[in-house]
Amino acid sequence: MNEHSFIFVLTMRARDDNKIQAIRNKAIEMIVDQGLDGFSMQKLAKAANVSPATLYIYYKDREDLILRLWGEVFSEMAEATLKNFDTEMSFSEGLKVQWMNRARFGLKYPKYMQFMEQLHHSHLQEKVLELTGADFKKAMQTFVSNAIKRKELVKVDLEVYWSIAFAPMYALVKFHQEGKSIGGKKFTMTDKVMNDTLKLVIKALTP
Repeated sequence: MNEHSFIFVLTMRARDDNKIQAIRNKAIEMIVDQGLDGFSMQKLAKAANVSPATLYIYYKDREDLILRLWGEVFSEMAEATLKNFDTEMSFSEGLKVQWMNRARFGLKYPKYMQFMEQLHHSHLQEKVLELTGADFKKAMQTFVSNAIKRKELVKVDLEVYWSIAFAPMYALVKFHQEGKSIGGKKFTMTDKVMNDTLKLVIKALTP
């Protein structure tokens, strides 16, 4: 392959990557704003200004597109969550790192979080859960197991743990994004609010 051919291939690849990214962003936006029931390949093609045939170059069908979007978004979320995190950290330190990472990701990509939440409560729930990365699951399980062994964390059901450990953080992120909390009160999330809430969460989960 000569130099001109190599440059041509790189240019075409960049254009294809840009097109896929544009399709992906538009699909997530439509699903969040209109719901899964109102989402179709035809509508997406029109909104993304491409032909329906173009979509089928990259995706087998509507469900394949949605599930692959989920996998990509989840991978990005998992990578962000695990940044500077170690399963050997103390429970309080490790949970704080996760809180900060998850909150930053949610604030930076609100559409991604809403997209994931929609799929969690859809008819595709079981299929998307199967796509949850094994490495991420293992990291979370190892972290919790280590904390329990060190008697830094009470042993409770997974649903109870998640509801106490992470739901408060996601509620604060949502309040911040909406600019108001319960009763319409103006709300802006600060480091103090996050830290005060985290302290209460750690206290509730500590033996």
